[in-house]
Amino acid sequence: MPRVLLIEDDLRLGAMVSAYLGDAGFAVAQAPDAAAGLAALRPDAAEPVDLVLLDLMLPDADGLDLCRRIRAGSNVPIVMVTARGDTADRIVGLELGADDYLPKPFEPRELLARIRAVLRRRAGEPAAVGAAASDVLRFGRLEIDRGAREVRVDGQVRALTGHQFALLLAMAERAGRVLTREQLMAAVRNEPLEAYDRSIDVHVGRIRAAIEDDPKQPRRVITVRGAGYVFAKSQDAG
Repeated sequence: MPRVLLIEDDLRLGAMVSAYLGDAGFAVAQAPDAAAGLAALRPDAAEPVDLVLLDLMLPDADGLDLCRRIRAGSNVPIVMVTARGDTADRIVGLELGADDYLPKPFEPRELLARIRAVLRRRAGEPAAVGAAASDVLRFGRLEIDRGAREVRVDGQVRALTGHQFALLLAMAERAGRVLTREQLMAAVRNEPLEAYDRSIDVHVGRIRAAIEDDPKQPRRVITVRGAGYVFAKSQDAG
């Protein structure tokens, strides 16, 4: 049974979310503040956590800072849930390593769908129909390992979140094709891209920082102005 850690100081909302996710087959542990959340995520904690639902407005810490602290020591998937719907907060959260963002108020069904999508990506389900049979895609010095959910450059593992790995894989499986932001969002989350949602751009920036020799002059993940992105099949350094 997947275990979700809900870091949320609104006990009434926490009870509602716990009940709904419990009916859907999840075990939910609640933490009313950042300190309790960090304690539940310690390596020696009694129960491992498969996903964190993180509120940004906590009584003892800013949720964005907590996201940074969690990501510094763990690759556990993080879905931010907050009444702070500012686009800047969402972008900062994604830059800090969150896998998804859901503003309050939200429909429980949407929350459940997002949790399941994040966990599917982490479990290594294919990002798209028709993927190549090989577990490892190789592009010169770059390797994308589906089975291990790893990205390697010159044999060195590069850190990506589950969402970023799925996004890179979706582009690599369609190498040479220009993909719009809408197509990329649908490939990795099966949801339409929200108007003015720049999360794809944020994730692409993080991917470039991980795999490009010079992220400011990318030669693998290329921006096509007015269209989207294309994954280059080859590059000079490859």
